[in-house]
Amino acid sequence: MASRSLGGLSVSRGGGSKKSLSARNAAVERRNLITVCRFSVKTLIDRSCFETIDDSSPEFNNFAAILEQILSHRLKGQVTWFGYESPRSFWDYIRVACRKVSQNCICSIENMENVNSSRAKGRAWIRVALMEKHLSEYISTALRDFKTTRRFYEDGAIVLGEEANMLAGMLLGLNAIDFSFCLKGEGLDGSFPAVIDYTPYLKFTQSSDSISSDEEELRTLGSSGSESSTPENIGPPFIMDENSWFNKCKRVKQKYQLTLEQKGYLEELLRLRENQLSESVTQNKILLQRIEDSDLAHKLEKEQLEYIIVELQDQLKSYQSLDQLSAEGSLSQSSLDPSHSQEGDGKHDTLNLISEGKEDTPSLLGLCGSLTSVASYKSLTSLKSNDYLASPTTEMTSPGLTPS
Repeated sequence: MASRSLGGLSVSRGGGSKKSLSARNAAVERRNLITVCRFSVKTLIDRSCFETIDDSSPEFNNFAAILEQILSHRLKGQVTWFGYESPRSFWDYIRVACRKVSQNCICSIENMENVNSSRAKGRAWIRVALMEKHLSEYISTALRDFKTTRRFYEDGAIVLGEEANMLAGMLLGLNAIDFSFCLKGEGLDGSFPAVIDYTPYLKFTQSSDSISSDEEELRTLGSSGSESSTPENIGPPFIMDENSWFNKCKRVKQKYQLTLEQKGYLEELLRLRENQLSESVTQNKILLQRIEDSDLAHKLEKEQLEYIIVELQDQLKSYQSLDQLSAEGSLSQSSLDPSHSQEGDGKHDTLNLISEGKEDTPSLLGLCGSLTSVASYKSLTSLKSNDYLASPTTEMTSPGLTPS
């Protein structure tokens, strides 16, 4: 019994050691994938400073393979009706978890004609998200949907661990790169699995054209280790040799040249804006002068019109007085003897001479003629009304009233 129990104890200890070993291997695998992904992102950023990143870039192909491996890490298979478990691509998870992203490209990738397999659609999604500069947003939205993530992944997956938050943060730096991809190339072929090339990262050395500083790189590398690591496990101390100083001086010089170019561009832009401002001020002055001239012309025209109106009123009054005199002359002519007609004619001629002696404004002759015609019409009506009045001379000379 003791031997059996000891045998059983030894078996249980062996099983526990296997589990701990598998858990340790899984943790190492997760940490290695995240570290390699960080190196790949940094390499992409360095390469984008000198050339455009497209499908032919080996740095991008390696990054796409790393990201595909991370998203496919411990992904559950799809169970069929017969109980068998078929392999599944990470696109099935992205398609469900990223529906909440505003203006997402999920439907566009689903409707692509030349992309048929689920793996090819996932690779096309990586390229489209990088060109849209929304890859980090897609990953963050998918990781926040913890219920869907648990449904698609097994325990120990990278997207379910603490490394997932680091993944979304490091992908944020890719938004500064302008990618250019062809969605009909061989990179979308889903028949071949993604293969990671670890050789560029086995001995990582910082490029001389890198933007980040050496101290920040060491801090990033040190943060990937465990909390219980001792100073001996961090690595040898950082020594600034002659090449490091030369590389640092070269980076400072490049930044200085870039700053000078930006300064020249801003000065040229400022000069153009000053010229545009001076032209606008000159045009504004011209328009203000035109407005003042038009106001002065309107004032002069208004004064002339007022003077013409006053002159018209004076002539109208003079013509009314002349009409009254002509009417009185006609009444006196009809009441006197024919012998006095000559005197009446003389008075009438005198009135005509007076009226002819009036100086009329040439511009108002038409209006004056209309006024004289109206006055003459009034004189005729007055004469017709006076026909009904009895003349005193006729009453004195009538034979019926003479004494017998």
